[in-house]
Amino acid sequence: MIIRRAFFFWQFIAVLALPLWLVVGWPIFGGGGWQVFGVFLGAVGLGVGLLIVSLLVYARKEVRTDRAVSWLDVGVLSLWHATIIAVGFYPSSASWLATVMVVLGLAALWCALGELVTAARKRMQSMMTLIEQTAQPRAAFPDSSRPDSSRHDASPNDPSVIIVQEKPTEP
Repeated sequence: MIIRRAFFFWQFIAVLALPLWLVVGWPIFGGGGWQVFGVFLGAVGLGVGLLIVSLLVYARKEVRTDRAVSWLDVGVLSLWHATIIAVGFYPSSASWLATVMVVLGLAALWCALGELVTAARKRMQSMMTLIEQTAQPRAAFPDSSRPDSSRHDASPNDPSVIIVQEKPTEP
């Protein structure tokens, strides 16, 4: 539970920290001027992507109430974030790492979206079950186990009695 809670808070910190790491780490480990400019533009897009995935994960009610992400989120986010960190360390081999980073980002997006849809489907199904149970008709006849209840004792003024006429009476 500690790891899942740590990722809950880390995902929002990562929205700023990981793109900043790319912008800082790329020139430190040998990236040129135009490459750093390209990484800066890519880091802005990466920050938006990280924010979208974080908000999709946060949109699930169980994540908000438990303040912990699921284990699937932990796995996918840790792979994606580790790849982002690796891209900042290795500018010379970053072309294939950048491709892996984009693929893992898309996988994280689809995973978060899939879990959100599944959680919404479960909540909607439980709500529909509750509505169906609440809407079940009650017994049409009085409870015969109680000695004071019978069909013939009910008067038309009794609010528990509903009279339905099949044919209107003619005057």
